[in-house]
Amino acid sequence: MLKKRIIVCLDVKDGRTTKGIQFKNNIDIGDPVEMAAEYFRQGADELIFYDIMASARGQGPNLQLIADVASQVFIPFCVGGGIGTVDDIRAAILAGAEKISLNTQAVKNPQLIQQGARIFGNQCIVLGLDAKRDAAMPSGYRVYINGGRTSTELDAREWAMHAVELGAGEIVLNSIDADGTREGYEIPLTRMISQSVSVPVVASGGGGIPAHLIDVLSQGEADAALIASMVHTGQYTIDSIKQELAHAGISVRQL
Repeated sequence: MLKKRIIVCLDVKDGRTTKGIQFKNNIDIGDPVEMAAEYFRQGADELIFYDIMASARGQGPNLQLIADVASQVFIPFCVGGGIGTVDDIRAAILAGAEKISLNTQAVKNPQLIQQGARIFGNQCIVLGLDAKRDAAMPSGYRVYINGGRTSTELDAREWAMHAVELGAGEIVLNSIDADGTREGYEIPLTRMISQSVSVPVVASGGGGIPAHLIDVLSQGEADAALIASMVHTGQYTIDSIKQELAHAGISVRQL
């Protein structure tokens, strides 16, 4: 049985780690390089680093910051935000990223998924999918882009399946409704996408206590859980969360 992964997310704006609720009211919470190093020491399985303003501003990836973070961690490191071309993907990988998350730019140019997977391998290409409840959509969820600020006509389930067909090797599925609330992951959304695709699904948005991770990794059938606020506040460490998961019978990698 594959071990479930705990992934820490660092949302970055203007070179600083930031945190908001439902993609709004972001506040500065620290230096991303120092925070990445600390989460590596605590036993995080992976890190995801999102530049939350790059796409909206038309900027490319912050290569220096990627390199600085990569020099401090020796676990898989995924980078997203502002990556709109194959050259951007290549530059981010050369700077130290193992995986590239495509979200807004993938919606605007789905062939970028296909090109990236063909050149760098499916395992390098991650679909970032921001979904919000919407009864008008077939699955009940609509895809949003530009850091959750812009709605699209894409249905979340249909887009996830299409992206995997194009070559995405993993999906980070973020519930905009649950994001930053610390009230639990969107279990129905996570389960639906997990059952619809053949690649790993990372649940994102809403983690507040270890029980929330237990729920989404079991009931939600997620392969991994993304956390941010839980550890950013210092309320929990990665190790303390993993101990509770292991006690609940969920297989995790221990330090």
